[in-house]
Amino acid sequence: MDVIDIITAKRDGGELSPAQIDWVIGAYTKGDVAEEQMAALAMAILLRGMTRPEVARWTEAMLSSGERLDFTDLPRPTVDKHSTGGVGDKITLPLTPLVAACGGAVPQLSGRGLGHTGGTLDKLESIPGWRAALSPAEMRRCLEDVGAVVCAAGSGLAPADRKLYALRDVTGTVESIPLIAGSIMSKKLAEGTGALVLDVKVGSGAFMKDVDAARELARTMVDIGNDNGVRTSALLTAMDTPLGRQVGNALEVAEALEVLGGGGPSDVVELTVALAREMLAAAGLDGAKDPAAALSDGSAMDAWRSMITAQDGDPDAPLPVAAERTQILAPSTGVLTRLDAHAVGVAAWRLGAGRARKEDAVSFGAGIALHAKPGEQVRAGAPLFTLHADEPARFERAAELLATSFDIDGRHEPLPLVIEKVGATA
Repeated sequence: MDVIDIITAKRDGGELSPAQIDWVIGAYTKGDVAEEQMAALAMAILLRGMTRPEVARWTEAMLSSGERLDFTDLPRPTVDKHSTGGVGDKITLPLTPLVAACGGAVPQLSGRGLGHTGGTLDKLESIPGWRAALSPAEMRRCLEDVGAVVCAAGSGLAPADRKLYALRDVTGTVESIPLIAGSIMSKKLAEGTGALVLDVKVGSGAFMKDVDAARELARTMVDIGNDNGVRTSALLTAMDTPLGRQVGNALEVAEALEVLGGGGPSDVVELTVALAREMLAAAGLDGAKDPAAALSDGSAMDAWRSMITAQDGDPDAPLPVAAERTQILAPSTGVLTRLDAHAVGVAAWRLGAGRARKEDAVSFGAGIALHAKPGEQVRAGAPLFTLHADEPARFERAAELLATSFDIDGRHEPLPLVIEKVGATA
């Protein structure tokens, strides 16, 4: 094989053969294909696209570059959820123990935040003692004992994707739908789940800004999952407005606890229950306990406490609190008609809740409390946002951004929370 031939074939709009794909992924993982050559191929894929067989083989090759976990012998059926990321998206926190409380086993491999979207591991690491790095044996023990685990992916899972993900980030090739789909699905297939539900976000705070692009990504990933024997479906969900009323690591954990306690914001509850029902159906647990009942009777909270304890966390420990806070007041009276998710996410990042580089630390207590959501009445002089930060110098730049993030008595048509479903679980 010659990498130049593969690059030029895709550059000219050709379809790569399975042998070409296998070779280039294997050679790149071993270091025999240079970074600049893979960057050129990634750009050619971005510009020329891939057929369904190409995407399937690309994913399979990345999956085959490392180990694959196997939980088929567990007494419970395994099912996982993946979100493409958003602002205030703490759904994994209540969802994972909720599905466990209803009879499923959830092997959830999660990541850390980068830029304006928060990371599940950052949120959970705000709980004193909680540990993200687990061995496959520890994962299995959590699934056997609790039915739920949320942890970091080990270095042995899809190492080709780890290299390619970092390269795409610095070469302007992140937006390629075939490469996004292959990246997500190679990691999800490697974790050994039997069923998968995808939460594909749409809107200003999401990677996919419009429904058509999100639908294409969802369909590509659903096809990959089903082609690999993993029962897969997707929900397209809104991310034009932040989810819930808290944005930031410990703030979102506290809000997730409200949901697990039978309360919490209506949008977080609605999406958590919708995804739980979809996951249970995908796992063949249609007749299992209803998720709404598991939230109200305390069984989901019990599963949460067991899940946190199993990973050395203290579910009773106080969550971190930022050293400083300030408020932004509503400038006029009326109805809040728009609250831009991207602006809120970047503002929370400026307060210290996120990171610019993977090696950066985050402030667990930093973030934003939202006192109103679109459709609600606001009063002039009443709090619209409460900003939390460890350093007061961070407030000014966050406030500048938030000042342009909302409209009162303007014209705006928000997306429905659950827009549509892609793929069937029947």
